Amino acid sequence: MNLELIVQDLYQPSTIDETTWVSWFQNWLQTPGLDLPPADSYELSLRLTTDVEIQALNSQFRQKDRPTDVLSFAAMEVDFPQPEDAADALYLGDIIISVDTAVRQAPEHGYALRKELAWLASHGLLHLLGWDHPDEPSLLIMLQQQETFLTRSGL
Repeated sequence: MNLELIVQDLYQPSTIDETTWVSWFQNWLQTPGLDLPPADSYELSLRLTTDVEIQALNSQFRQKDRPTDVLSFAAMEVDFPQPEDAADALYLGDIIISVDTAVRQAPEHGYALRKELAWLASHGLLHLLGWDHPDEPSLLIMLQQQETFLTRSGL
């Protein structure tokens, strides 16, 4: 399986190197039972940003004028053209993470920043794949899948 990952990290030095992000996402997408849409390769973008930027996006797209930790914009939820050629990557969507919020949340969760960022990215990926958590049972299933992802990545 091929993965095209576009990483935009507004923090310098970078919070996590691009090679690590690619490795994690490739690993997660190969998790048995994930029920991925069939494709030879996948594409997604990851943007690591500030509370100011994510608040603006949260306000614009969710009508919630406050920062949040992660936003996902799934390409498969809209009428996005699917690749006609098997060589083209299936675009999954965009994940945006506020590093500012992750820095605050990491100690609350007992995580290092690296693990908190991976946790948020895994949550965003599940949303790109159509997962949601409108109630407690579905949230628990989603959280368990995130734990599986992090375990697979050695976190």
